[in-house]
Amino acid sequence: MGLEDKLPEGIVTTTLESLVNWGRANSTWPLLFGLACCAMEMIAASDPRNDIGRYGAEIMRASPRQADLMIVSGRVANKMAPVIKRIYDQMLEPKWVIAMGICASAGGPFNNYAIIQGVDKILPVDVYVPGCPPRPEALLFALDKLRDKQRKETFAQYYRAEAAEPFVRPDDIAPLESLRAKQPA
Repeated sequence: MGLEDKLPEGIVTTTLESLVNWGRANSTWPLLFGLACCAMEMIAASDPRNDIGRYGAEIMRASPRQADLMIVSGRVANKMAPVIKRIYDQMLEPKWVIAMGICASAGGPFNNYAIIQGVDKILPVDVYVPGCPPRPEALLFALDKLRDKQRKETFAQYYRAEAAEPFVRPDDIAPLESLRAKQPA
């Protein structure tokens, strides 16, 4: 009756958006990036018992330009925050972030001036993994949740995000002398 009946066997019909989302969900490339004790559990997720390779994520990328997933595993110090932000900015779109452990999610037991109380203060986080430290199975569960999110994304989301970002030309930035002139003495 429909198109599927008229096509020979072995032909698959789908939309481009669902094909792209399928590829993104099944080949997420995490950044090789660990901050503290949770990094050991992140590394353990790639052993044969846990096998992060089921998600297409067995190769941890050392360059942010080759990765599309940042797993922030451990506590984030104030000195490390600008570095994490710079690495995140170097990643190509689309990119995702997993906050692994209570320290990355909410600061953990370190409620002091030196530790950022949640990486979501500097980066948009897609999935939070609870625990101190969380087990590798918890990271795999978070990857399942991320895959569900990746399957539901649309091209329009990325178009709206690009349209919302203001484009600033060098002429739009006020020179330093004019800013100094506006300050009271």
